[in-house]
Amino acid sequence: MERNEIEAFLTLSEELHFGRTAERLRVSTAHVSKTIKGLERQVGVALFERTSRKVALTPVGRQLCEELRPAYEQVRRSVRNAELAGRGIQGTVRVGYFGSAGGRYLLEVAERFEARHPECAVRITELQLSDGANQLRSGEVDAMLCCFPMREPDMTIGLPLISEAKMLAVPAGHTLAHRPALSLEDLADAAMIQNPPQLPAYFDEFHHPRKTPSGRPIRPGPTAATFQEILALVGAGKGVYLTTEQAPLFYLRPDVTFIPVTDAPPLQFGLGWLNTGLTTRVQAFAHTASATATRF
Repeated sequence: MERNEIEAFLTLSEELHFGRTAERLRVSTAHVSKTIKGLERQVGVALFERTSRKVALTPVGRQLCEELRPAYEQVRRSVRNAELAGRGIQGTVRVGYFGSAGGRYLLEVAERFEARHPECAVRITELQLSDGANQLRSGEVDAMLCCFPMREPDMTIGLPLISEAKMLAVPAGHTLAHRPALSLEDLADAAMIQNPPQLPAYFDEFHHPRKTPSGRPIRPGPTAATFQEILALVGAGKGVYLTTEQAPLFYLRPDVTFIPVTDAPPLQFGLGWLNTGLTTRVQAFAHTASATATRF
């Protein structure tokens, strides 16, 4: 099979529409149709069922797609790795993160990256909530593991790499502490510890809303600059805080209880860098991070 045949087949398998497939491949619809027909003659069986209303994979086409796609993606990754290696990636790439779970993920990415690019080292730096994107903008880090949503005009944000469900950190003696699970409506029964003002307002409202879904107000609690300060305030009974499902693994405290919040949007993380900061090192690190995310 030729590369153009593989690309046409896999793209049509996703789109199930000849016109959209042609647009993605930047060729004519007739060219896609001719390529698929040639491929079907080659394998000796129809790969797609075509009607005036829809296009669908045949059982043989579905089997071919399931077996062919992983192999094709591996070839693309291998070629990409060779291209990056050929550019002679050297020096140091500096990456920042928030929270221990993000640090653990980046350590795994760094290990794989340095194995592929032995002449380039990775330096990982823990950032505090009050830092926001300041260390990125000051040039102290080249990229950072951002929590979505992140809509900064001077930054490029990659695709989500990690997704975690939310938990509510509550004082161990709080009335909510004995509940097996909570909803966002329960937030009206406690004060919410506030993030530092350096975080964007749209980010704060998305993750720590001022009202419950039904419109009940959520009382603001005291403001903290770091996650450790937040947990100290929670443990002291000053309020509650929405955090990640991995928080109990890294920040277990006798005065804080973590409870799942079943209807809260998940926390998603991805790499971000300045629009002017996409070096070959950052590009290579982002590529390795994307490959690592499928296994994390």
